Amino acid sequence: MPILDLQYEKYKLSNGLQVILHKDNAVPLVSVNLWYHVGSADEQRGKTGLAHLFEHMMFQGSQNVPKEMHFKYIQEAGGVLNGSTNFDRTNYYEKVPSNFLELALWLESDRMGYFLPALTLEKLNNQKDVVKNERLERYDNQPYGLAWEILISNIYPDVHPYNWATIGSINDIENYSLEDVSTFFNLFYSPSNATLVVAGDFEEAKAREMIDKYFGSIKSTNSVSHPSVKPFNIKKEIFIERKENVQLDRIYFAWNSDKAFGADDAALDVLSDILAGSKGSRLYKKIVHELEIAQDISVFQYSGKLAGHLMVVATAKPGNDLDKIKKEIIYELDILRINGATEKELTKTKNSIRSGFIYSLQNLDSLADQLNFYNFYLDEPNSFSNDLKRYDVVTNEHIKTVAEKYLTAPFVELRITPNQ
Repeated sequence: MPILDLQYEKYKLSNGLQVILHKDNAVPLVSVNLWYHVGSADEQRGKTGLAHLFEHMMFQGSQNVPKEMHFKYIQEAGGVLNGSTNFDRTNYYEKVPSNFLELALWLESDRMGYFLPALTLEKLNNQKDVVKNERLERYDNQPYGLAWEILISNIYPDVHPYNWATIGSINDIENYSLEDVSTFFNLFYSPSNATLVVAGDFEEAKAREMIDKYFGSIKSTNSVSHPSVKPFNIKKEIFIERKENVQLDRIYFAWNSDKAFGADDAALDVLSDILAGSKGSRLYKKIVHELEIAQDISVFQYSGKLAGHLMVVATAKPGNDLDKIKKEIIYELDILRINGATEKELTKTKNSIRSGFIYSLQNLDSLADQLNFYNFYLDEPNSFSNDLKRYDVVTNEHIKTVAEKYLTAPFVELRITPNQ
């Protein structure tokens, strides 16, 4: 399929900025997708949440772009924009009509090169309040909202940079200073620590000229040192029970697993889908439909640059016991570990992964982001076919092997129950 073998140009500016160009003239749109190679894993304990804060701060204006105008310029051009932060990276993107490519490049370059001159204590305090409110709404005051933070702080050791939530702690957020922000920006928001993807309808020569015009003169800071970790696994099972203002009991399990593109990463994705990827999957069929003891269940493999974890989450139906749900989940995991998957299950899951993957790439934003994703993790933007091949070659023996390797190891169990 043509979409799985994309043509692209990759080069580097003299300041170290990586540039990836992919032409697709099917529709008169262009996507500008910029990854800074910094996430919450690059923070220090006591200074958590700075990477996520920057996702907010970078929309507060730069030397030549007044506050709130980044959004206004793009939206008035008929475009869309946003950003996101995770453990490993922070990204920003715009999708605009092709004739507004220069606008998007100028906006991104201005905040890359000239963010600090526009930084004020008022802007910082304003965004600290925004992030604190986001933290309260999505974590502290949200039903089950602290579950993710609790699980990662237990599945990863204290010294691991995935041990804290990307949003950061309230105390750290409150104590950010202008010096903290300036230091973080100077260290990580450098051309040499970023990759720019331009995908869609554009003329290559003009795009190169504009990229050099707007980004070429931005100076890079010193090379960035990213964290590294030693192999680890939790040594014993960890049980946590919390009373919260929720309506239904919920149970979580988390195991140490493989990192992104590790030898077992794809097999764990397949295993997760077989267990709970659809209403006909093993766990969904068993505990939601047949036994009717849970109202939902999900299984997913989270894989980052440094490590990964496999998680199972089930919400009990009213009046049902979490011990019963746990027993049935563990039983189904053991059956899969011993007997493996059926050929029908493997085929169905692989087809589902393939179709979902290809469908997502019909969106220009997703395609541009995937180019950056592959470049970041594999140093090869055109890894679409090789990525899918990882799933095609997963066998029943591999499923049994990874189930034995990971699902028999110690795990974190979290139970959240109503406090009334």
